[in-house]
Amino acid sequence: MTALTLISHPLCPFVQRAVIVLLEKGVEFDRIDVDLSAKPDWFLALSPTGKVPVLKVRQANAEDAILFESVVICEYLNETQGGAPMYPVDALPRAQHRAWIEFAAQTFAEGWQFLHARDSATADAKRAAFRERLGKLESEMDTGPFFAGQAFGMVDAVYAPLFRYFDITPATVAYQIFDGLPRISAWRSALAERPSVRHAVVEDYADRFQRHLREQGSFIAVSSR
Repeated sequence: MTALTLISHPLCPFVQRAVIVLLEKGVEFDRIDVDLSAKPDWFLALSPTGKVPVLKVRQANAEDAILFESVVICEYLNETQGGAPMYPVDALPRAQHRAWIEFAAQTFAEGWQFLHARDSATADAKRAAFRERLGKLESEMDTGPFFAGQAFGMVDAVYAPLFRYFDITPATVAYQIFDGLPRISAWRSALAERPSVRHAVVEDYADRFQRHLREQGSFIAVSSR
């Protein structure tokens, strides 16, 4: 049995963040998927929020430690596992990266609401809000291919699951989002090619997510059929 067990759900983007960091660090781990529509009691006993991911850390001569919240898990892995550090060494750029990770929370929300909008008017409004936030990221981007240049870091791991959605949706949808954002577009392409990002999801992830959008009555899913 490995020292780390990740409790997850196949579609959760926040789980993907943790998996990306685990793969970047080359760490062995076990993965247990739970049904979030019928959460088992053992899971609710572990997760204070009732959400995934949850990381269970085996300890010698002590009870397993439980971590929750994706960024907390990712930072723990960065601090305790080998491999290249995923934050800048200097305090100021490190703090700036953490600020853009905090910025990701609402950016994810805007993107999610766009993808799940049930009518064209709502989709248009959410698209505009999402693009506004991406524009702020665009102005902060380095020359690439990743957020801060050549090195893949924590900011990349945090945003990669968001951009993955637009590799699954119709090309016209991605064009409406990323047109006029060349740095973001190049970043998105580089993330899609990163092995840790590619392998952070199950093989049938695209089919699962497309089915999820249809079941939720997503305007972009229904209109593209």
